Amino acid sequence: MSDPIRVLVTGAAGQIAYSLLYSIAKGDVFGKDQPLILVLLDIPPMLPVLEGVVMELQDCALPLLREVIPTDQEEVGFKDLDAAILVGSMPRKEGMERKDLLKANVAIFKSQGAALEKYAKKTVKVLVVGNPANTNCLIAAKSAPSIPKENFSCLTRLDHNRARSQVAMRVGVPADSVKNVIIWGNHSSTQYPDIHHAKVNVQGKEMAAFDAVKDDCWIKGDFISTVQQRGAAVIKARKLSSAMSAAKAICDHMRDIWFGTPEGEYISMGVYSNGNSYGVPDDLIYSFPVMIKDKSWKIVEGLEINDFSRGKMDATAAELVEERDTAVSFLSV
Repeated sequence: MSDPIRVLVTGAAGQIAYSLLYSIAKGDVFGKDQPLILVLLDIPPMLPVLEGVVMELQDCALPLLREVIPTDQEEVGFKDLDAAILVGSMPRKEGMERKDLLKANVAIFKSQGAALEKYAKKTVKVLVVGNPANTNCLIAAKSAPSIPKENFSCLTRLDHNRARSQVAMRVGVPADSVKNVIIWGNHSSTQYPDIHHAKVNVQGKEMAAFDAVKDDCWIKGDFISTVQQRGAAVIKARKLSSAMSAAKAICDHMRDIWFGTPEGEYISMGVYSNGNSYGVPDDLIYSFPVMIKDKSWKIVEGLEINDFSRGKMDATAAELVEERDTAVSFLSV
């Protein structure tokens, strides 16, 4: 057995974490022979709830779980981390302006970025889930200057999985018969789910997604809006936000960082945009198609972008630029 790794989950008393922690602790993410120490951070009022979560994790009697550390202290939470999954953020309250939401989250992620800088390993892999995830991730990365920007990513895997599933259901194949869908841009309703480069395996034969679906109107219309609005649709139905599917996407994302993507396949995640070949402005966390090997991601280059895609990619980039500029103005406050 190797030495235990330290994995932090913030917002650890919340419902996404409740769906997530068991999968991590039983080895679904970092490997079936990788012991771990789970560090659970939340705000002081949530500590009694967190104690209940700790009891349940203990009661699962999981062989890989060496220790569970509940805390409300950043110096405890961020110490010597190998992986940080930042789920906790300020949710939007009724009547709250987007600017106020950004301001509250800048304060949280500036503080957590500084804690990563001060206490975590420089090799730490940081996944930001709390919304607005792209911009929160950028603020955390800017607040931890000695940790490589490549170590920070935000979650668009849930959108990616939603897109994959919509295509699979439409064609009538299992979800794993669909690959190389892409989510471009922001984890918001401006994101662009793109299947121009996706492939579908139909009865053993691989074909372009457009040929498998055979409905351009759906691909350019309802498909895009369904994926963009799926989170809101879940809230409307459940009266709670996506938790089970979000937790699954977090596991997929972190497992791919740890173990790499399958040969010939790419997945979507929000990463640092500097030097990309798709005309996306620098200094954003923007969702791209990436391949991962040896814990390092690379943006997939050379994909043809038509005018329809270009317009959608630019629109979501414009929203991210505006978010970034507003957020950065709060950084110095």
